[in-house]
Amino acid sequence: MIVPRAPLAAHAVDGHYDALDAFYREVWGEHVHHGWFRTGRESVHEATEALARWVLDAAGVGEGTRAVDVGCGYGGTAHLGAARGAVVTGLTLSEAQAAIARRRPAAPGGVAPTVLVRDWLANGLPDGAFDAAWAVESTTHMPDRPRVFAEVARVLRPGGRFVLCVWMAGPAPRAWEVRHLLEPICREGRLAGLGTAAENLGWLRAAGLEVEREEDWSRAVARTWTRVARRVTWGLLTDARYRRYLRDASQRDRAFVLTIGRLIVAYRTGALRYGVFVARRSE
Repeated sequence: MIVPRAPLAAHAVDGHYDALDAFYREVWGEHVHHGWFRTGRESVHEATEALARWVLDAAGVGEGTRAVDVGCGYGGTAHLGAARGAVVTGLTLSEAQAAIARRRPAAPGGVAPTVLVRDWLANGLPDGAFDAAWAVESTTHMPDRPRVFAEVARVLRPGGRFVLCVWMAGPAPRAWEVRHLLEPICREGRLAGLGTAAENLGWLRAAGLEVEREEDWSRAVARTWTRVARRVTWGLLTDARYRRYLRDASQRDRAFVLTIGRLIVAYRTGALRYGVFVARRSE
């Protein structure tokens, strides 16, 4: 696994999302994750929502499904699940994200998700409480990946489904890709580490999750970062807030702007991959 040179400091992840809250919402909207660009003509909103709906379909989310969103962000996917009649619990480390998610109205006739500010590795959820779970780009922020997936298996009922969308390292990145792309991406993005597809597969299976589907979506999602780069460039040209933020040396997370360029290059070289796994808890 590729890891940052120094371990993440306490509150690095929640601090990152709280500090960049306004930036993320302006650039991405309610879904702070990659978009699924099937034609290339989709807007960022259309593509990110398409990915979220695919996750819900793969997890089998429908009326009465008890579901948990592991790292729910602003609650975009959790609210889409609740609109289908599911009873959704979402977890995030960010108070800023939770506040936005809780303010969003429930779908007509539906019940809004329950959003908890809580560490997944200390989630306090009961055993076998959920029919479905998903983690969209959240597990790379978490240390001890085997425990992350063991907790997913613990809270799922036997036969419950889990969908994982995850940033991954390529199977054999070159030394310069690790040094100049993957390690800085981990450090600047507050990632605990990037596992390969084989490592993620091993962690899932070791947790008692039977993998039914494994796909590499790198080509379908990589366009996200060129779209984000355009939006950020436009913001720098037209909005003084962006320029003030980048000039402010006290803003430690401003380095994420550099990460956007690294991500574009890392996808093009194959050093960074995007994996999708659908699994079921063993009966």
